[in-house]
Amino acid sequence: MKLFGHYDSGHALKVKFFLDWLNIDHEYELVDIYSKREDRSTEFLTASKFAEVPTLIDDNNYYTQSNAILVYLAEKFAVFHNDKHKQENLQWLVWEANKIGLCLPQLRCHDRLTDKNPNFKLSQGAYDWLIHRYRHDVNVLDNELRNQKFILGEQVSPADFSLSAYLLYADEINNIEVPKNVAHWLDRMRNLNGWQSPYTMLA
Repeated sequence: MKLFGHYDSGHALKVKFFLDWLNIDHEYELVDIYSKREDRSTEFLTASKFAEVPTLIDDNNYYTQSNAILVYLAEKFAVFHNDKHKQENLQWLVWEANKIGLCLPQLRCHDRLTDKNPNFKLSQGAYDWLIHRYRHDVNVLDNELRNQKFILGEQVSPADFSLSAYLLYADEINNIEVPKNVAHWLDRMRNLNGWQSPYTMLA
């Protein structure tokens, strides 16, 4: 099994952290996501339909899109308890992609990565809209976590790795706050086996 990723990708962080938490032996390769796509390795471009990280190779099959990879791994390693548990995870994985996974990556790129890529700079209108979206969505998440340790209860699940990934970079993003219940949950994520800073884990 081989994973391609980069330390600036919260999407890659989801998968790498999940693999490390599961203690699954795998090879990891850093992809320069700031390079021209045609300059990336042939192995990566063959495996990655969209030339994006994360990309996973397993048994000569190729997997892309972070939440889809999480589902694949959770099924392969029997992480889902039953069909109900799988469905509950899927609901949060889809929610994340359209909520936290929409606004936070854009805001972080604008605040931290415009020196590497000026195209990441947002218009003021887009920036304000994303801030508004984040504040609404993170409060939904905070309310869900008010009486439980993880998103589905007492035990961590694949959805937690997805939902937490870009929030684990929150201190790099201007003009946002992390509410109390979310902050405590992120601390619990950092205390899981396999946790390291993204800049170490994905180096």
